[in-house]
Amino acid sequence: MGESDGPHPKFRRVVLKLSGASFSRPGERGISVDEVLKIARQILLAHQLGSHMAVVIGGGNILRGSQFRTVAPTIHEATAHYMGMLATVINGLALQDCLESLGAQTRLMSAIRMDGVCEPYIRRRAWRHWEKGRIIILAAGTGGPFVTTDTAAALRARELEADVLLKATRVDGVYSDDPEKNPHAVLYTELDYATVLENNLRVMDPTAITHCMEHALPVLVFNYLKEGNIQRAVMGERVGTLISNRVNRPVPAGTSS
Repeated sequence: MGESDGPHPKFRRVVLKLSGASFSRPGERGISVDEVLKIARQILLAHQLGSHMAVVIGGGNILRGSQFRTVAPTIHEATAHYMGMLATVINGLALQDCLESLGAQTRLMSAIRMDGVCEPYIRRRAWRHWEKGRIIILAAGTGGPFVTTDTAAALRARELEADVLLKATRVDGVYSDDPEKNPHAVLYTELDYATVLENNLRVMDPTAITHCMEHALPVLVFNYLKEGNIQRAVMGERVGTLISNRVNRPVPAGTSS
């Protein structure tokens, strides 16, 4: 795998969850190649530190299945979710080509078979790609409707025995409230799963958090827009908000845990 001669990463097996919004410019939709390249560079650098990287991607920049509930009632909700899953494959193809343009070896794997453009997701095959030093991109969620890509990321992280689930966002971590609406919102450096669920903190969907809690899988929520944050995250540096079962109270930023 092209590991560096420097310090080894804290997290050797990593699942990185990217939203579809990370593939477009703020306030826009579709795919911005410049934005995808920025993310690809960070992913490759984290990989070169010595981490096995698996990237689970959303598709909201192209289409969200939930958007059809009210605007297009003639489209069945399950059908809309499948449409959203296909959008994640489009994003996956874009990320794959951007990573390979930087010299990375990749494999795009989909939970829905489409052999003409990507491999089917098979756990043992994903492991083999990691052993060969490839970055794997996981598309189409779980392959079933009514399940978010957040939950898909939690399930894949468990399947692949990941050390951490990285949740990339456009803000610095988990806040007590929406920081764009409430200037007094508190940024936390550490939280436990129960606090996230009890206070309905908008981190990931509750099913994903519950799954992580049941299997003691730590979740690190951080701002991917800050250059180098993905590398810092895999090295175990203090960045964003760590959600685990090792704390029993919220720890605001700037305090010791």
